[in-house]
Amino acid sequence: MTSPLPRQNVGWIVLSMALLAPITETLCDEVPGTGSIPSARVDGTGPGWRSMGESDFAAVNCRPETWTWKGDLVHCTGRPVGVIRTVRPVKNFEMIAQWRHLQSGGNSGIFVWAPDSAFQGIKPNQLPRGGIEVQVLDHGYTQQYEKQTGKKADWFTTNGDVFPVGTSKMRPFPPISPDGSRSFPTKQRSKGVGEWNHYYIRAINGEIRLWVNGEEVSGGAGCTPASGYLCLESEGAPVEFRGLRIRELP
Repeated sequence: MTSPLPRQNVGWIVLSMALLAPITETLCDEVPGTGSIPSARVDGTGPGWRSMGESDFAAVNCRPETWTWKGDLVHCTGRPVGVIRTVRPVKNFEMIAQWRHLQSGGNSGIFVWAPDSAFQGIKPNQLPRGGIEVQVLDHGYTQQYEKQTGKKADWFTTNGDVFPVGTSKMRPFPPISPDGSRSFPTKQRSKGVGEWNHYYIRAINGEIRLWVNGEEVSGGAGCTPASGYLCLESEGAPVEFRGLRIRELP
């Protein structure tokens, strides 16, 4: 039995209910091993929400052909390793992202609150040196890691880890990885290669929470810095994102 995520204060609960009430719908998600179960999903519609497209992102250290936009869908080749980032930083926000891997064992992520300093001097095949990563990892990665290294894959999961990168800090919500750095998901909600997954990310006042396919699973508090750029990550294998939406909050 895993420990529950830390409870929020009453004031924020009231604010959350007011914000989320008009944009939550009840859906049934088919999740491997669970069958069809009802879940509440934030769909990114309602006051303050807007779509994110090519004009919202700037190149950092990938090749021009690494990221290809077609409407609200962006295809990433995975090569070279690197990121694109939002044209301006954000602080408090909610974000929707749908994603799917196109190759077994694919690796990617969404960086939150990456500071300016994280991008200084980075070259192709390098990642930002700061930010909070919301991992986007295919289930096949576990088998590949264990086969290639001969080690047990106990320091990561493929269901929505959240963790600080480089100079950034975060107190992860339990359950926590063996080294204490990652918030492991409380449930196994991610779908496999070729299937679309739905992430809802809420990042407010240094606290970040992740919902995977309609259910909250991981996150952390005490994030520093608690403002910065959002990034989409290229990390060696083809991946697609679509339906990117954001609502910035006070």
